[in-house]
Amino acid sequence: MTRSAEAVAARRKSPDFFIVGNPKSGTTALYETLRRHPQIFMPDLKEPWFFASDVRPRFQPPRAGSTPTTLERYLDLFDAAGAGQRLGEASSSYLASETAAASIGELRPDARIVAILREPASFLRSLHLQLLHDHVETEKDLRTALSLEGARREGRRVPRRSHLPQLLRYSEHVRYTAHLRRYHAVFPREQVLVLIYDDFSRDNDAAVRRVLRFLDVDDVPIDATRANVTSTRMRSQQLDELMNSVTVGRGPVSRAVKAGVKALVPSEQLRTRALELTRRHVVYGKPAPVDDELMLELRRRFKGEVVELSEYLERDLVTLWGYDQVD
Repeated sequence: MTRSAEAVAARRKSPDFFIVGNPKSGTTALYETLRRHPQIFMPDLKEPWFFASDVRPRFQPPRAGSTPTTLERYLDLFDAAGAGQRLGEASSSYLASETAAASIGELRPDARIVAILREPASFLRSLHLQLLHDHVETEKDLRTALSLEGARREGRRVPRRSHLPQLLRYSEHVRYTAHLRRYHAVFPREQVLVLIYDDFSRDNDAAVRRVLRFLDVDDVPIDATRANVTSTRMRSQQLDELMNSVTVGRGPVSRAVKAGVKALVPSEQLRTRALELTRRHVVYGKPAPVDDELMLELRRRFKGEVVELSEYLERDLVTLWGYDQVD
């Protein structure tokens, strides 16, 4: 951190805890729950991504709020915090990021870190569905998407509208032990809390109480938001492109489509409602059935990682996640 950055940090409020990921593992539920606690302040913007300098978007999606690019702007997020509150933020990119742990440590060496880990195969399936939904991914077949990792790492076969192509390196998300080692290299183990998604999903309340103890705040009653990792399946890429043109497009084709829709449905409220219903019931649908053969292949592929993680955390995740049944 430069001297000017140190000077800024010295006179501004800065977060003292971070939910670092993994995505699709209950991080949003934990964020929404913790920000209801009277002794905790978390900004409205989830996913500031400020410390993940290696996962910067290549352009800003039209419908997304802008993320801070300077320390001053980042710290602006915490100006509304009350006296004595713990300050935190949640960015699911921080776990897999190769820069976030060290950068957080530069700003707040006393920070507390919360990570949530999920069984690799189910995690990757859920992540793929989410990336399709967010227009980061366009390949609807998970097996094919996984096979494209090498090309995408070299900048090839990257979807045109993908603002975060780094997320398409699927296997890198589940190098859990390597991710945790980066944080343990910067922070003492007592400052890093690792939760397992199964525990969080099975008993939200107990998991939240554990986090409150870790953050050293009162164990007061707060409604825990249930972890929800079920994503929808995109039925039609073409129809989704059309919907995007109607809502946020700016080119001549988009303007023509918008004019046509406006002529058919003059009321803005009715147009908005119609677009929402179309997205929900026509563009998206229920996820496709689980490909059991692919899930088995993934479990075989990542069994070594699960064994290593079990030893690293001194917890039998091999049995918990059913990898003892994988040859």
